[in-house]
Amino acid sequence: MSKLNLNLNTIHACRTHANQIANQVQSFIDMHSTVSVERAILRLLGVDDINNFGIPLVNIVIDHIQQKADLSLGVCHYLSYAIHDLKLSPLEISKRVAQHKLDLSVYLNKPKSAHLNEITPYFKDIVKQIDQMKSFRKSQIDMTKNTTTPQKYVIVATGNIYEDIKQAVSAAKKGAQIIAVIRSTGQSLLDYVPHGATTEGFGGTYATQENFRLMRKALDEVSKEENRYIKLVNYASGLCMPEIAALGAIERLDMMLNDSLYGIIFRDINMQRTFVDQYFSRVLSAYANIIINTGEDNYLTTSDAYEHAHTVLASQFINEQFAKKALMDESLMGLGHAFEISPDIENSFLYELAQAEMAREIFPNAPLKYMPPTKHMTGDIFMGTVQNALFNIATVTSKQDIHLLGMMTEAIHTPFISDRAIALDNATYIEKAFKDFGDEITYNPNGKIVKRANDVLNSTQALLNQIEKDGMFKTLEKGVFAGISRHKLGGKGLDGVFEKHQNYQNPILAYFIDSLKEANHES
Repeated sequence: MSKLNLNLNTIHACRTHANQIANQVQSFIDMHSTVSVERAILRLLGVDDINNFGIPLVNIVIDHIQQKADLSLGVCHYLSYAIHDLKLSPLEISKRVAQHKLDLSVYLNKPKSAHLNEITPYFKDIVKQIDQMKSFRKSQIDMTKNTTTPQKYVIVATGNIYEDIKQAVSAAKKGAQIIAVIRSTGQSLLDYVPHGATTEGFGGTYATQENFRLMRKALDEVSKEENRYIKLVNYASGLCMPEIAALGAIERLDMMLNDSLYGIIFRDINMQRTFVDQYFSRVLSAYANIIINTGEDNYLTTSDAYEHAHTVLASQFINEQFAKKALMDESLMGLGHAFEISPDIENSFLYELAQAEMAREIFPNAPLKYMPPTKHMTGDIFMGTVQNALFNIATVTSKQDIHLLGMMTEAIHTPFISDRAIALDNATYIEKAFKDFGDEITYNPNGKIVKRANDVLNSTQALLNQIEKDGMFKTLEKGVFAGISRHKLGGKGLDGVFEKHQNYQNPILAYFIDSLKEANHES
């Protein structure tokens, strides 16, 4: 039963509109690929190295094909011929290209490749590694004591992976269940993935395969000490979204921030590029059983949380449908929202609880990601502690899953270990004190919480109906989300988008899709 008396027909109508919106975009996605998708394919074939100047081989190969041949055929066209002719691995072929000893343009005018099967052994090696990571994660989660309360999520962001590890281990020992490594400022705008361990990030630490491996190893060690599995989060967003998703799958990240709209709105990444990239990255994440975290909470940092709450719900519906297009199970859809209504508004807590309860009822199987207050944190640490306590109460009461802890020092500095410890103490106390509170209460059917939830739902249906009529590209131009306008031909990375040739082949994406369809059929 709905505690909020939500209209099921309205919810169904919202999903129908969102599905049509996603269908419109999917028709574009299916016809296009990007340089970052093609680089991800190379990484999934075992190409992980740099040249003498520190440039990733995957970038060198894709740039080479773009400049001397035709990338619309897909990188697999060229690699399959090169493997067949030269009997070399994809990594060896990439090194030869980087050394100017091999020109892949010799395969430009070849017919549609009949040698794709020669790629398979290299891809299967990586798939085997991903499968092993999935099995190990499942075994560790199965051995961890099951809890019904939200998973406590904290961030580390020193810029130095080795310092991040120290802070992550201390947080895990204090009770954190999820550790997120904040990415270095601006990395989402880099059209390459840095290589190796890094110690000089800005406002965060670079997302690299080696950094993923180092942090995963450290968290596995502390998981063993604590006798519970500690989950690791990073960011599969920006211009290298598919590549970072691939690295996350290989190194067993458990969650990755992966939103359909965040990069477009807040990083001015071209919308065509983002939609194509997010599809590939979500199919891969679905296969690797990586939970995606979406970024609706960010909308409320630039638009009013009370007036524009319906844009958050609309985006959640759209993100859900995009995830389903990528064959993702609902248990992996960490749809986002946030506790961001101004504390100056009377009954603000009731409205926050209404939004949280509404998300929980509408998406009952999703591991919702609930974000803490940030916009209205002033630097008053005592007031901030109270705001975070109210946020924690709303989190436990409405049974959120992924609980990103608020820091009393928000708006002052990157959290110290002590700040994080206080946040964990706050959340742990409220988790115990309010554990079954949500099951004990009902809401006045004529009261403010029920009215607020239904008002937001009705506004969401109207908005989704309009988005379906306008289309997603036009909607983003109008600045509907977060009050920020973006253009279909604007933003960064448009030159990396291309329409697929009629002979384009991507057996790796096809493998993941077929595997997911088979698994869904069996279940």
